[in-house]
Amino acid sequence: MSAKDFEREYKREFEGIIPEDDYIEEEEATEEELHIDEMQKTNKARVFEGVAGERVVLCGANAYEQKYYFNPLFKQIPESIKKELNIISVLFTQEAGGIFTIVFEEDGSISIETNADEEDITYDEITAGLLVSEVRRKRQDLFEALGLYYRIYVLHENPGDILED
Repeated sequence: MSAKDFEREYKREFEGIIPEDDYIEEEEATEEELHIDEMQKTNKARVFEGVAGERVVLCGANAYEQKYYFNPLFKQIPESIKKELNIISVLFTQEAGGIFTIVFEEDGSISIETNADEEDITYDEITAGLLVSEVRRKRQDLFEALGLYYRIYVLHENPGDILED
């Protein structure tokens, strides 16, 4: 799932904003299809998981709208780690611009993705690439711990097997 698709899904699901290219689809939907009950609202992270094709977005920041998103599926993560992820994401977008996301891959590893709108002339791919490398290097322990958390608590892998690897 690209960051642009993530942003579109986020706007539709959490902010009630329908992107312009989705208006026709949404107008054809029946009133019943648009109804969202309380159970679905609390499980929106599972919707993102399905859309992402087994990849799950942990968090992301958007420099264009100056917003930060943290996936509610991971609300059990300690507050200090949530704050650190928030700081990493927001500082990245302030420095390089664009859209920044941290994603869990199918195998539990973490990917850091960044991209920008095609019209954004202020986004610097070189700076963004260097910042991604710096974040990976400086926060390697954090990302390894999050990967283990994901494998144990979300993928339900045996901790003993993980430690043997």
